[in-house]
Amino acid sequence: MKTAVLSLSFILFFFSTASTQAASEDTPSPAKKHLEAPVNTVEETLYGKKVRDPYRYMENLNDPFVRQWFMLQAKHARSVIDRIPGREALIAKMRDFDSRKSSKVYNLVITDNDWYFYLKRTPSDETGKLYYRKGFKGEESLLFDPSALSKNSPGKYVVSNISPTDDGSKIAVSVAADGSEDDIVMIMNVKTGRFYPERIDRCRFASPSWLPEGNAFLYNRLQKREKHAKDRQKNSKVYLHRVGTDPSGDREVFSGATNPELNIKPEDIPFVHYDKDSSYLYAFVQNVDRRLTVYYAPLSELAKEKINWVSLFKPGDNVHDFAVTEKDIYLYTPEGSPNFKLLKTPLGKPDIRNAETVIEEHPDAVLSSFELTSKGIYYTLTKNGVEVEFYRKGYGRREKAKKIKLPFTAGTVYMSSKGFRHPDIWVVISGWGSDYKRYRYDDASRSFVYETLSSPAKYPEYDDLVVKEVMARSHDGVKVPLSLIYKKGLKKDGSNPLLFYGYGAYGKSLRPFFSPSFLLWTYKGGILAVTHVRGGGELGNAWHKAGMKTTKPNTWKDLISSAEHVIEKKYTSPSRIAINSASAGGILVGKAMTERPDLFAAVIPQVGAMNPLRGEETPNGPVNAPEFGTVKDSLECLALIEMDPYLSIRNNVSYPAALVTAGINDPRVIAWQPAKFAARLQAATASGKPVLFYTDFQSGHGIGDTKTKRFETLADVLSFAFWQTGHRDFQLKE
Repeated sequence: MKTAVLSLSFILFFFSTASTQAASEDTPSPAKKHLEAPVNTVEETLYGKKVRDPYRYMENLNDPFVRQWFMLQAKHARSVIDRIPGREALIAKMRDFDSRKSSKVYNLVITDNDWYFYLKRTPSDETGKLYYRKGFKGEESLLFDPSALSKNSPGKYVVSNISPTDDGSKIAVSVAADGSEDDIVMIMNVKTGRFYPERIDRCRFASPSWLPEGNAFLYNRLQKREKHAKDRQKNSKVYLHRVGTDPSGDREVFSGATNPELNIKPEDIPFVHYDKDSSYLYAFVQNVDRRLTVYYAPLSELAKEKINWVSLFKPGDNVHDFAVTEKDIYLYTPEGSPNFKLLKTPLGKPDIRNAETVIEEHPDAVLSSFELTSKGIYYTLTKNGVEVEFYRKGYGRREKAKKIKLPFTAGTVYMSSKGFRHPDIWVVISGWGSDYKRYRYDDASRSFVYETLSSPAKYPEYDDLVVKEVMARSHDGVKVPLSLIYKKGLKKDGSNPLLFYGYGAYGKSLRPFFSPSFLLWTYKGGILAVTHVRGGGELGNAWHKAGMKTTKPNTWKDLISSAEHVIEKKYTSPSRIAINSASAGGILVGKAMTERPDLFAAVIPQVGAMNPLRGEETPNGPVNAPEFGTVKDSLECLALIEMDPYLSIRNNVSYPAALVTAGINDPRVIAWQPAKFAARLQAATASGKPVLFYTDFQSGHGIGDTKTKRFETLADVLSFAFWQTGHRDFQLKE
């Protein structure tokens, strides 16, 4: 649902093993590496395929030896990275960029009666504070500063979610410490600025959904488990909380226990959203499968001992998103239309198979988003993930869609509205070299009104930026979109440092984004290359399916082909290429490196999924099986083995330099995944190039980090990549 679908694009995956195990010893590489981990191989056979795992013992993060090894590796990595010339200058420049905006506003929520709630960070703030105002031009007031919690705690808290009532009288504020994403929900009376006494912990998934009158809400809560426990995310439940009461007495309203007839899997994530416009409750059963599983019931059912849920969507219906009015439901689907289309059917008696087509599939562009307003349906069409157009269509059957010219050429448009009863539509527009700007579109005057809450800033450093969108031919002849960003006047002589960034999972598109700090790679003379590999959604649903489970090899082969393209065109050469990604992107860069170690100078997987075969043995693993596969299926298990970077490493191969990172509090990719990869690479490589493993003991997946930590983390990536690609300003003197 437009206001309720959980954002699971970065929930990272994982799967399980099932077979016999036997201890053995690997043959070590002749070259001993600094702090090399001992080998204690577990051997198993999975569907006829022998698998050897030399560092299985690292999966016990509570083992004192494993913990000590993590700490020694982190200390060593920091001692190297902190000495790279130019790193501190990068951080100083990031702070300079940050100081140019007197304020940065994000996580904006606007109520129906025009109360604005948002997080704002100034140059002196490490994280955002909660503010509110009446309307865009209203006087701003501070509601909550999360640093107040940090004063009485060893952790550093950030606000992760805000959820106000429809009238803005109360707001649920979710906070988490040290990147753990272990949200604690607190409820504030906005008028008094005081919190109610209760605190609800273990609320990682989704914002609370308020009921009418604003005195109660629905929320998902995890079971009580140790943070690294394998089953921590399983069997979460939806509860009803009444403001001012003890959460221990909250009523369980939707779960595998309350609704056994729905066959909710232990790893699935239940969530219930109340929609005021239709007066229905919508119950979601979510994992990373983009095809929705949704049930619904009238609000009156909440008064009963057990809610009588009626099926709305099943995965076979292939609905990826939806929005409702008081009588109709609009369906966003790729069914028979891989570039997506929009359908409409009555809410009371939905008939998906015979639904009316409202917006047809476009043959050359993806229907990438839509919003309902009282003036009609606004939507965007995106070509190759980087060229976007903005449209409006009336609700009448015969009304044709009209293209609306944007204030400037953009690669990304994010839309928001108050729903079908209100005329308001806002767009946030950006490009590779264009800062984010927020506008309200006035349908009456057919003009855009500038309503950016963040203060403006200028970045003359990027006035001469060149953006070139090209297509690289992949291993099977398929053309892959590739975005190249660099300074004007660059010479194509093969000597330029080039940093690849990609992802390729969950159908997530890498849309053009503006980051002055990330663009420092171009400021220092390098080329930034964003490859839109299969597994993402840049070219529609078929593009996603072509890079998941058994088709996953296309993902890293697309990156390899992109690298070959830029080498052929003389942009760079193998000794000048670094590849970087995070999370599920660990598969992308890890496998590209192990398949073509000759093609890259450095690989930098950040909190990466480096051992997918063992994913189901992690807390966040089973929920990701729809994207990557499960060991319980023979074909998918063999595909997991093939996509596993850790298992792909071979002894005595000259591998590129590597900076591998982990967060000890990471709830998405458990820290032993990158640890095992780093240990194996250190033991196997024959290149003599550094393989650094850095674990951050005050962070998780990068979500919820302070400003300084984000600057330092990015500076680590850029300086290491510049060092290994030969930039003269970053050469470490031994």
